[in-house]
Amino acid sequence: MNKDDLKLRTKKFALRIVKLFRALPKTEEGRVIGKQLLRSGTSVGANYRAVCRARSTAEFISKLGIVIEEADESVFWLETIIEAAIMEKELVDDLLQEASEITAIMVSSSNTASKNKSKN
Repeated sequence: MNKDDLKLRTKKFALRIVKLFRALPKTEEGRVIGKQLLRSGTSVGANYRAVCRARSTAEFISKLGIVIEEADESVFWLETIIEAAIMEKELVDDLLQEASEITAIMVSSSNTASKNKSKN
């Protein structure tokens, strides 16, 4: 998967997060958790774009760390939505899977970049 594929994938993820946010119940917990998810989930794609503009390997790794944090935070909020029964599991599962996959891809990319940097 190249950087353009990941840009598109993280943007689609952000758009799916927006749709889920709109579908959350208008309860206090739905609003609070939804806003947290909206921030972290949309941040993944925005910060990945910054990764693609990194001027050095160190900057690439640093910016990728932010993407990893935001993607993992999104996993947390999606799990919370399921476990707190704010939405039915079936409605959230695909998005949770995508958040987990994006996190794993970014961690792998960071590990590879770190290994390559230490070789130089």
